[in-house]
Amino acid sequence: MKTIVDKLCQTHTLNAEEYRSLLLCEDAEVLGYLQEKAQQTTIARFGHAVFIRGLIEISNRCRNNCLYCGIRKSNTMVSRYALSRETILSCCREGYALGFRTFVLQGGEDVSQTDDWVEETVSSIRQEFPDCAITLSLGEKTKEAYQRFFQAGANRYLLRHETFNESHYRKLHPSDMSRDNRLQCLQWLKDIGYQTGTGIMIGSPGQTIDHLVEDLLFIERFRPEMIGIGPFIPHADTPFANEPAGSIELTLKLLSILRLMHPSALIPATTALASLSPDGRERGILAGANVVMPNLSPSDVREKYTLYNHKAAFGSEAAEGLKLLEKQLNKIGYKISYLRGDYLSSHHCRSERNEVHQPLRDIGNAGICPREQE
Repeated sequence: MKTIVDKLCQTHTLNAEEYRSLLLCEDAEVLGYLQEKAQQTTIARFGHAVFIRGLIEISNRCRNNCLYCGIRKSNTMVSRYALSRETILSCCREGYALGFRTFVLQGGEDVSQTDDWVEETVSSIRQEFPDCAITLSLGEKTKEAYQRFFQAGANRYLLRHETFNESHYRKLHPSDMSRDNRLQCLQWLKDIGYQTGTGIMIGSPGQTIDHLVEDLLFIERFRPEMIGIGPFIPHADTPFANEPAGSIELTLKLLSILRLMHPSALIPATTALASLSPDGRERGILAGANVVMPNLSPSDVREKYTLYNHKAAFGSEAAEGLKLLEKQLNKIGYKISYLRGDYLSSHHCRSERNEVHQPLRDIGNAGICPREQE
């Protein structure tokens, strides 16, 4: 099994059966070897530095009804909010003073925050903070909207595909949402020039190992600059309230696989990891992650942005807790980097991406035998 790890480390690619073997592997020695190789790869690219991004949760209103999400449209138990542009700028000012040089604007698909409003907000941030990166995570938009946000000054866009398998996608989302539209949005973002991020939930209801293999094949071929994965955590006011949480161990294994697959990718140790385990973030970094996203949102709205139960948003998960975060990172031999932390190999990788001509809806199945697609 170590030979499979070595192959992934050297070639950054495996076939479907090899990915499946790694995902099913429970040999502690092999898993330790996988993590060791992922950690070595991360250090070779980034040293012991961990990039920080200031997370601003701009709205918990959403037009969608995703079955797993705590801010889904039909959840009447949520106290809804939307930040004003001035409040967002105030969060950026606070973050800038603390040393943040990337701001992440994340929110539900709030129809009240129109494309014009988002464009003007991005433009305002860009004018006031010309040396900072602006990341958006605002869901599915039109290509025109993505283009406008990019021209206004946005650099990066996060849009998890959640699951590549179409039947599994339908189990997680209402009928008016489409996997193919999500994949089209990802392609638009990449074509426009964003540093593009995608990712999945680990252990979401109905997910199988074969689904994860499809996800890995998709991510391998798509070559995102950012990859966000985290364990599924149920929310009490959703149809999946009684479903079990995803596995931290499987999440860490996938983090290591993805690091070896895409050595230069920006991969966060997600809040979900820290929410399930006190040392989840540190374990994520040791498995190959190199980004953390402390919360810059106003403290009075953080508990309202509850995508899942018991979400960590204070202490070292908060922007004001940077000293605590630094101390925790130091304990495992890492330190905070206050640089923007852009993806460094975009131009090199773009020529490789241009060689991939398959439609995104097809590439997750490349190399999978018919049995694997059932």
